[in-house]
Amino acid sequence: MACQLQSNPVATMPEIPELPDQVVRPDIDWFPSYKVYKDRVERLKALNVDRPTALPAGWPLQVDTERAWSKADFKSEDEFIVHFSPEDIAEIEAGLEFFKNLPGGLGPDDVKQDTFPLPSLGSRLVEVSKTIHDGRGFVVLRGLNPDKYSSFDNILIYLGVTSYIAETRGLQDFDGRMLLHIQSVVEDVKQHGSMPNSPYVARAQPFHTDLCDVLSLYAFGVAEFGGESFLASSAKIYNEIAKTRPDVIHVLAKDDWPFDEFWHGQYHTRPLLYNFSTHGPGFQFSRRPLTGSHFSPHHPGVPALTEEQAEALDMVYFLAKEHAVEVRLRKGDMQVFNNFAMLHARSSFVDGPDARRHMLRLWLRCEERKWPTPAALEKVAWECYGDNEYRKNAIWDIERSPPQLRIKHRRASCA
Repeated sequence: MACQLQSNPVATMPEIPELPDQVVRPDIDWFPSYKVYKDRVERLKALNVDRPTALPAGWPLQVDTERAWSKADFKSEDEFIVHFSPEDIAEIEAGLEFFKNLPGGLGPDDVKQDTFPLPSLGSRLVEVSKTIHDGRGFVVLRGLNPDKYSSFDNILIYLGVTSYIAETRGLQDFDGRMLLHIQSVVEDVKQHGSMPNSPYVARAQPFHTDLCDVLSLYAFGVAEFGGESFLASSAKIYNEIAKTRPDVIHVLAKDDWPFDEFWHGQYHTRPLLYNFSTHGPGFQFSRRPLTGSHFSPHHPGVPALTEEQAEALDMVYFLAKEHAVEVRLRKGDMQVFNNFAMLHARSSFVDGPDARRHMLRLWLRCEERKWPTPAALEKVAWECYGDNEYRKNAIWDIERSPPQLRIKHRRASCA
């Protein structure tokens, strides 16, 4: 496999022509209004339309597992933090030196359990993998100090540790990126007819999922103010909706949701909610392709959501907000979570001269414990983890990722 190491990619902001959107769309925003949502609920209720009163066939009345939690179930953050001891840190550093001393000029693609040995810590990280896939769904690993290591060594450490949790790395965009640097590197203002993607500005992000099985963030740096991470259990959201509004489960599980690909009017349709054969219901969606946003409005050729879909989409958001746990990442933390088992969000942030938010993101998969891929997500899974043409020129950005919109290739990397 060809592998490109990039230290200082150049950012460009190509011009995108704006077209008037003549499609009549529901009143729904990327960040939703609670009043608009409640008004829609009441308006649709007053129509007295026959709605399903039972769940779709084969869907559970309730998900009764450890991953069906709410924020009140955690008395302290220590319940989901794994602390690295000095002995653990020494073992990680020994694993790094072992890898760097191997012959052959190895690179990031070559980091795996065999080349990055963690003889004692490794078994504990395997237990973390079980928690991610079959337990509550998320863990924070704490204790590393990234200032001790070079940018390249930090990436090797990150790959070495996570290889014991989920060894397969996903492709994060069609340019070939295997690692994404999430940091505010451009202003959130309109330039040349386009806007920077959310990973590269300080704006907040609403609840969504990414396009992977397992998502991991390594806090290379944290902001002076804000930038908190929020996680919400998909199982808890499902249980709340299934209990009172089974008709909404029908809407979420139907395959007619129009996902804008932000590429010359192209779009595809699929569900938002999936009934995983071994684990039950889980979500896979982000709001931007469904609602558009101030920085990437819909092309007029992309169909509108229905009012029922808008109601369902905002219902998921506000339930996620109600039950989410707030995670305040510290510098050096690694946050790892099951992307199918929860939604995640981020608050806006303000960087300071000596405190700048900088997250390294990996998309991961554990071949032994992975959730079986639903048919409607097989294409997305192949694009991320398959042996496809984009992976053949894998790029490892060492210092930062370029914040341009994806123009040559149609899919950006995140919500």
